[in-house]
Formats: sequence, structure tokens, C-alpha cells
Amino acid sequence: MDAVREVAMSVAELEAFLAREFPQAFGPGKPHHVMRVGHRVACVRLDADDSHLRPGGTISGPAMMALADVAVYVALLGQIGPVALAVTTNLSINFLRKPAPGPLFADARIIKLGKRLAVGDVGLRGAGSEDLVAHCVATYSIPDRPAS
Repeated sequence: MDAVREVAMSVAELEAFLAREFPQAFGPGKPHHVMRVGHRVACVRLDADDSHLRPGGTISGPAMMALADVAVYVALLGQIGPVALAVTTNLSINFLRKPAPGPLFADARIIKLGKRLAVGDVGLRGAGSEDLVAHCVATYSIPDRPAS
């Protein structure tokens, strides 16, 4: 990748790839949307509906964990390109406050990108707020890529 291009995949390319590889979560009418991608960063939105809520009317922990995981994956693919088999090897999340129902945003950044492993962190926040509802750190394993 040349120094002028800061991402390996655009938002449109990521959305198309994710809709093809993960149709349960991405594509028309699905809850996840790539909002932006940049150098080692990405933002993904979850349009949380009733299926993402837990008793008490708040977005569930599993829904937030999935969003955080997806956001790190998107930030990673933004750097390395369409590597479907990059997989999560570790994920740790701290739930900070109850998120209200509605859109939830995950701002991810890759803090270490090596040949075989990448580490990212994610802040989750509700619409119109800078207050984090959760913070996550995730590690991804990057498979060997064929030599060009």
C-alpha cells in the first residue's frame, strides 16, 4: 500500500464485503453500518431494536460486545484489506453505564498492527453523547497471506 492511500478499503467496499460475508448483520435492513474508516480507525453504528434489548429496556451486553468486535474488525480490514479469516483471539469489555435504546456507536482504533496480531480498543457511546457506555480491548489473529 502506498503512503498516499491511508486505507485499504473504503466504507462502500467494507459494507459490500461485510454484507457478502456476514449477511446476518450487514446489508439492507440489517442493524450494523460502517460510518467511517480512516488510518487505523473506524466507526460502526448499531441500530438497536427490540431484539438487542435486555429486561429494563437497555441494550444488552452481548449486543454491545458484538458491536465492539465488529468495529475492531472493520478498523483492521480498513488497513489490511478483505481478509475474511482474521479472527478475534481475545476480547475484554468494561460496561460503564446503561445505554438507552436506539443507535449505538463504536469508535475503534488499532493500537498495534503486526504481521500476525492486531490489538484495538473501542469506545461505545449513544447517539448525541460523548460519554462512553462501554470500553473494549480486542486482539485479532491475522492469517498468513499469499505472497504477491
